[in-house]
Amino acid sequence: MRHPETEIEAAMNLVWTPAQLALFAKVVDLHGFSAAARALAVPKAAVSRAVADLEKTLGVRVLERTTRRIALTSAGRLLYPHAKRVGEETDAARSAIAKLQSPESRPLRVVADPTYGRVLLSPLVPRFLEAFAHVPLEVALDAQQLAAGAWDVAIRTRPPADGSITQRLLGAPPALLCATPAYLQQRGVPARPDDLRSHDLLTPDAAELPEFRLLLERGAQRAEVPLTPKLAVDDPAVLHAATAAGLGIGLLPEFLCRQGLATGRLKPVLSEWAVPAAAALYALYPTALESDPRAQQFVDFLAANIVPALSLPVPARAPAHPRAHDAGENAHPPARG
Repeated sequence: MRHPETEIEAAMNLVWTPAQLALFAKVVDLHGFSAAARALAVPKAAVSRAVADLEKTLGVRVLERTTRRIALTSAGRLLYPHAKRVGEETDAARSAIAKLQSPESRPLRVVADPTYGRVLLSPLVPRFLEAFAHVPLEVALDAQQLAAGAWDVAIRTRPPADGSITQRLLGAPPALLCATPAYLQQRGVPARPDDLRSHDLLTPDAAELPEFRLLLERGAQRAEVPLTPKLAVDDPAVLHAATAAGLGIGLLPEFLCRQGLATGRLKPVLSEWAVPAAAALYALYPTALESDPRAQQFVDFLAANIVPALSLPVPARAPAHPRAHDAGENAHPPARG
């Protein structure tokens, strides 16, 4: 007789999640985990874990991995067309149901990458609910849910090339170079862009390895410094943590550095030189929701308020009496008729 726990485990092994299948299909379509992660604006580790969980559930490998390429196994070749259809049918079913539902019948589902969501949505969501009390929200900060497409509005970088999705550019967060005082004391403070060559650089884009070319501008001056990063990672939270740990000079979205700069735990580097903005943020929503006034109101609100939230100046020091103003207090809701 089989043990009940064994039967439960066997039953659970029959469950294949749409997210796992959709991510597997995306890896195959784009010929790699890194490319799929960049296209979906999720950490590479999340994509790799989803495919590994799928293989564990199936009990067979669907991809052969080498350092240079991936290839479908015989099981993967059988699974791929079904996985592709699952993703497409899930999107189609969600759009069909959305058309049948009254706009006020359920909350507007908003999904964002956890890093951007915590910093940007946390001050803006209360303001939106105050301005639009008739629009309930369901907010999730979940990279896998973002990749799976289970949302009405998504906030993300690198929007996918998908004709069924409407995208709106919200803005690009200002970026800066910074490091811990301990790192700068040990390695020296760069006085000119070329000095960065002798430092450990932590950069946000692994796509340009092995060489990363950093562009800096100061008035009419322009410098281009070829570098080999010590760390290149597509997750800004990991990049910030590495910088705060003193591993090198980080090229980071400014909003992630505000608290560290205000308290002195981080110091700006080459602050008189401007660096390119961080990856642009987009609001995405299914084309089927273009006629939904709630989606339009929320996206309009984001477009009007995210840029002011991103562009607040870095405080020179921590305020004597801290209050909730760091990321959006000055971002007022747009006037409504």
